[in-house]
Amino acid sequence: MSYFSCAYSLFMPVYALTVTGVTSAVARLTARCAAQGSYGSALRVRRTALAVFSLAGLAGSVFTLALAVPFSRYSADSPEAAPAVAMIAPAVFFGCITAVERGYYEGLSNMFPTALSQVAEGFVKVGAGLFLCSYTVSHSEAVLRYFPYVTDIRALAAAAGILGVTVSSLGAVLFFAVIRVFSRSPHSSSDKVMSRREIVGELFSVALPIGISAVVTNLTALIDMWTVIEFIPDVEDISALPAGTPAGEYSRFVYGSFAGIALTVFNLVPSVTNMLGKGALTLITSDWESGDSSRLQRDSVQALLTSAVIAVPAAVGLGVLAGEVLGVLFPRQPDEAGICVAPLRLLMPGMVCLCISYPLFSMLQAIGRTYLPLIIMAAGTVIKLAGNILLIPMYGVSGAAISTTVCYAVILILALRAYIVHSGLRPEPAPFAGVLYSGAMCGGAAFLVRSAAAGLGDIAAILISGAAGGAVYILVMWICLGGRAKRKEPA
Repeated sequence: MSYFSCAYSLFMPVYALTVTGVTSAVARLTARCAAQGSYGSALRVRRTALAVFSLAGLAGSVFTLALAVPFSRYSADSPEAAPAVAMIAPAVFFGCITAVERGYYEGLSNMFPTALSQVAEGFVKVGAGLFLCSYTVSHSEAVLRYFPYVTDIRALAAAAGILGVTVSSLGAVLFFAVIRVFSRSPHSSSDKVMSRREIVGELFSVALPIGISAVVTNLTALIDMWTVIEFIPDVEDISALPAGTPAGEYSRFVYGSFAGIALTVFNLVPSVTNMLGKGALTLITSDWESGDSSRLQRDSVQALLTSAVIAVPAAVGLGVLAGEVLGVLFPRQPDEAGICVAPLRLLMPGMVCLCISYPLFSMLQAIGRTYLPLIIMAAGTVIKLAGNILLIPMYGVSGAAISTTVCYAVILILALRAYIVHSGLRPEPAPFAGVLYSGAMCGGAAFLVRSAAAGLGDIAAILISGAAGGAVYILVMWICLGGRAKRKEPA
């Protein structure tokens, strides 16, 4: 996981700069063209974006490949991580093409191509990654002959596994190629078509700030890699190390566990609310362009409340059942999972903040404040760095989890304040308080049932506790929000 995470820590900032802002930029411009009935402009946006961002993606792939050896050697102090970095480099190019296609369909308020392509991409990633990794391990002697400068087969196994990411991104490109063959373009009700120069200017005015913001966001992974490995002391006594961990590599073992397990689980729920942000982008863009303040208020509150309704019980459940969940998800890595139980619990408040921040960033982009997420994320990254330097020597890897939560809490506060100021939104606190209260009741019920179900096994404890907590959450939510809705009905 340390080799694997090292590759991602370089790949993600490059991917973020070249890819992340593309979907939002194309979606926003396409949505504006569609609102004006100019589908001819929307098609030109798609073609122009494909040409421009394919070149950007190619440059990003070459840049990642060129940095594979020096980054692995000097930044992560793991020169044998270079093959993993090289294997993931082409995914930047394929990701740019996929991002344009997803943005085009999202701008037309059609989320199905994005959803289907991601499902297909996920299946290919798992299948190809596991197969290639397994093949490398089972044929280690033959594979090592082709990489004489590599001595650790785990480095090549990580590279083979991460090659599944590249293969899956190629699969997503092929998926959209098939979609284009069978799809029809909407009929345009406007004869006015935007010029390519105007399109390029609009795309970069949105994509560049978002991309830089995403780079700043992904700097947190680099911060964790550097600070966890740097500030957690190595354990020289082999008997005190987990099985299979060489002397002097304890800090890398902890970093690999935290990045590969705790942060992986942490990012599961935000990936869902991120899609809510994509849906909100087109709605809020339409509301803002039309000047309909009442619809803007309604859609903004709905997006934020929906994110909170999803995030709060998920965070509470993962916090209460952290040990059982990690035991089920990582049954062959008990040492790594054991390290991550406490950090995962400490990450959960930050997960809620991140889940709500994603739609807020999309909404800021929709009203034309594309630079604000960059400033907000930069402030959060400074807090993250300072927190890691201060807290990791005191609390170990749990200090990194605490600083992550504080970072995202500050980001949420700043993003919400910025959106309120620039949009005129006036959200009522009562529904959000109801969600938090329902989440607390959910956690209490899950904790009590888990304590009563001790000894039944992890899977049984998760199912029973989850069912009890979920039932209580729905009931309390219905009482809080349902009763409030009835009180607001006119007599």
